[in-house]
Amino acid sequence: MAANIEENSECTNPEDERLSIGANIAFGLQHVLTMYGGIVAVPLILGQAAGLNSAEIGLLVTASLFAGGLATILQTIGVPFFGSRLPLVQGVSFSGVATMIAISGNGGIPSILGAVIAASLIGLLITPVFSRITRFFPPLVTGIVITTIGLTLMPVAAMWAMGGNRNAPDFGSPANIQLAAVTLVIVLFLSKLGRASISRLSILLSLVIGTAIAYAVGMTDFSQVANGPVFALPQIFHFGYPTFEIAAIISMFIVIMVTLVETSADILAVGEIVGTKVDSRRLGDGLRADMLSSILAPVFGSFTQSAFAQNVGLVAVTGVKSRYVVATGGLFLVALGLLPIMGRVVASVPTSVLGGAGLVLFGTVAASGIRTLSKVNYENNMNLVIVATSIGFGMIPIAAPSFYEHFPAWVATIFHSGISSAALMAISLNLLFNHLTAGNSDQQSVFVAATERTIRYQDIARLHDGDYFLGGKLYDAKGTEVPLVVAEAH
Repeated sequence: MAANIEENSECTNPEDERLSIGANIAFGLQHVLTMYGGIVAVPLILGQAAGLNSAEIGLLVTASLFAGGLATILQTIGVPFFGSRLPLVQGVSFSGVATMIAISGNGGIPSILGAVIAASLIGLLITPVFSRITRFFPPLVTGIVITTIGLTLMPVAAMWAMGGNRNAPDFGSPANIQLAAVTLVIVLFLSKLGRASISRLSILLSLVIGTAIAYAVGMTDFSQVANGPVFALPQIFHFGYPTFEIAAIISMFIVIMVTLVETSADILAVGEIVGTKVDSRRLGDGLRADMLSSILAPVFGSFTQSAFAQNVGLVAVTGVKSRYVVATGGLFLVALGLLPIMGRVVASVPTSVLGGAGLVLFGTVAASGIRTLSKVNYENNMNLVIVATSIGFGMIPIAAPSFYEHFPAWVATIFHSGISSAALMAISLNLLFNHLTAGNSDQQSVFVAATERTIRYQDIARLHDGDYFLGGKLYDAKGTEVPLVVAEAH
């Protein structure tokens, strides 16, 4: 396999690396398997809330796969003014589930589709504002957001490991958790092997092996794969033409604002992981692709589209940064939308197997954020307090999901997401303390002061016989001060 992974030495950016067809297929399928459970969850939830029968819910799922595939291809390959050209997988956004359930109670699925189209159109018009905020996302802010993305996704991994469905009789059973643990061990074992090709495919291989083990012990079966059509075209406006209601559009626009914040964070996060430049123009192209995809998705019966954070983690875990790999994953999603039988095969992967792999994936996102935060300068400033406050604020809806239950709906919509909560707090505090510096106190926080004399490993590496530290300063044997290593500025 290693011989098939051909790096293009002429690539100027890591994301433009071209791999072999086999590598694109393998790594692209790995992206699909990683996010499959998440992309079908929203249509399943909304379909049940709207009272649809199983056949109609199936159409919602198929539409979401098809729309997600088209959105992924647009985001990765791009056309003029649309697409970040980064390895980002697109799919139905979780951020609007509660709002869309509320809208469906009044106007059904057509009302949801109309609200998504109208709100996304407004979002498309305001993307130039969002594309000019990159200077407000230094490593201080991006590190906070990336870390929070990983921490926010950990409950998802835990739910998957327990079986995924709270109403299932075996939810949280030792068998489910043991299967997740076995999958986790397989990921770690394959990652430890010397061959880079096997290590890169550790997630995909662990899912295949985990599913095979589940089949052997009777925890999954493929008997339903043959039930249903092999090929089916997506139906245009199958649930009726969209209806446009002012209240529904306003509610959905708040969701779109959250989606723009989260997508901005994901674009910046994957840019950091890939090691490529993300300027205001590239961010704007990515956001416009997000909004255009969200406008078109309802035509096929799907909903708002956004980048999938778990696939950002997969990029970090595998080290495969090519956008063409993710574009291949987009083709798989389109195929799943056209070939329901393929979707039924992928659906046979037990949720607990996904949970075992998800623990590594989501944890890697958090670790990437911590690595970014290590670049921040914490001396003589309030950066440590900004990090502490923002991450703490982002954890509120994770630790206490009902925290905003008695607040106005728009507050709950914005802050129920730990990612958007942490992002908004980090941006605000960074502006307050690092951009609007007027009025900043010379006497910094006691929490900051406690970190100013931390000895870095670079300082220790420079020690010679007779050198010593005193009062946070390094002196040589003659008593001459040796300048400390200066951390990268925020």
